[in-house]
Amino acid sequence: MTTAGSEHKTVSSARRRGAARSQDQPPPIRQLSLAGRVAAGKAARDAVPRASHAGFEPTSTRADPIALLEHQATRRVPELVPIRYGRMLLSPFAFYRGAAMIMAHDLAGTPRSGLTVQCCGDAHLANFGVFASQERRLVFDVNDFDETLPGPWEWDVKRLATSMLIAARENGFSVKHQDGIVLQTLKEYRTTMRRFAGMHQLDVWYAHLDIEAAVHQLASQLKETKATARQVERAEKNIAKAHARDSMSAFAKLTQVVDGNVAIVDQSPLIVPLAKLATNGQADTIFEELHYLMRVYRESLEADRRVLLDEFELRDFARKVVGVGSVGTRAWIVLMTACDDRDPLFLQVKEAEASVLEPLLGRSEFPNHGQRVVTGQRLMQATSDIFLGWLRVTSGIDGKGHDYYVRQLKDWKGSAEIDQMIPKGMASYGKLCGWTLARAHARSGDRIAIAAYLGTGDTFDKAILEFSKVYAEQNERDFNKLVDAVKSGRIVAQTGL
Repeated sequence: MTTAGSEHKTVSSARRRGAARSQDQPPPIRQLSLAGRVAAGKAARDAVPRASHAGFEPTSTRADPIALLEHQATRRVPELVPIRYGRMLLSPFAFYRGAAMIMAHDLAGTPRSGLTVQCCGDAHLANFGVFASQERRLVFDVNDFDETLPGPWEWDVKRLATSMLIAARENGFSVKHQDGIVLQTLKEYRTTMRRFAGMHQLDVWYAHLDIEAAVHQLASQLKETKATARQVERAEKNIAKAHARDSMSAFAKLTQVVDGNVAIVDQSPLIVPLAKLATNGQADTIFEELHYLMRVYRESLEADRRVLLDEFELRDFARKVVGVGSVGTRAWIVLMTACDDRDPLFLQVKEAEASVLEPLLGRSEFPNHGQRVVTGQRLMQATSDIFLGWLRVTSGIDGKGHDYYVRQLKDWKGSAEIDQMIPKGMASYGKLCGWTLARAHARSGDRIAIAAYLGTGDTFDKAILEFSKVYAEQNERDFNKLVDAVKSGRIVAQTGL
């Protein structure tokens, strides 16, 4: 007899493969009654006790973390890979940001409840942030979905919790504060999931976090000290900065007029215009191909967004280095203008590789990884970029095929200044992340079964705190291996970029 957890995992796997459910296969948990879904969560708890999540012990056959990074590098732009290593060398937290593949391999050996959600796949605290909703509100949400795939909800929670602990350590917080930050993040996830379990389906779907209201509420709750007052003031300034980040601000910073034509400024190696990348006078030919590719991307948009996009004309392309873990993937920025050069639109066209979760959980049902990313993002976010879409390049500048997803480069986007946080500020930020991750999982998974699995006590919270401590130590050992690999000459790193 199968447990409810394993039954649900089997059904989810079949869905990912696109297989039709046979007549004799049990229905998914979400087709069960309310009582049945609660029972399924409790059955999963019996099969996989919450306390069992505390452990992590690297096996003797654990993959060499540097070899995993080198394997990722084989499909990336060779001259950019040293920049990625250089950015990962900044600190254990910077390394952690680039080590999603390493942690995914480690998580594959940890306990699973069998309850599946749409996983972010890289849910560390720096992958949450603010951006503009379609209604022009500033919202807080998950903002990176390169690794998204259906999978165990615990993996996202463990990656978030461990990131909170590593960041707290790097900020020099006491052990008491470190533990408190992680536990508050986990408690917020657990209690939010429980609240969502008692809500109507549509109410869960419409739930969002208005960051300006949240900061105002936080300011009224925090005890007024000089430190907390400065933290609130810094958050309010970051919100103001986010409002100023849009296509107009990008246009002012990233473009210049050359021979009467607006063009993207050369900031090699971080931003390299197409004219510099093209060889043998092929810039005009490549530009025509880009016109075609933008038409391909257009077809992935809703009809009303196509009408809007048609108002803009392609003006220039450039390769841009982004993030930490993404460095080396092919990421482009696209300059478009409407009636004149004072009406710009900047798009980011970012390569989508196979998720780091796929070797462990099975291939995505989507043949295009750009579509995988976009579908996962739309499912997990409360509201998504109006220009979010995808395309496939069958033969790029390197002669190889690549999948991409497309979004606006800047649309009130902002992120927290993690290294400037005080303990109270990081704890409040962790609660925002915990709430947001629970909302994302509640939209895509069985919130009632997950809430029943978690229960009302803090058993799960304490277990994940212990896991975070053990894994933070593992991350530091892996970081030191990267340092040694650079010293030995095995890895070439370029710092300062």
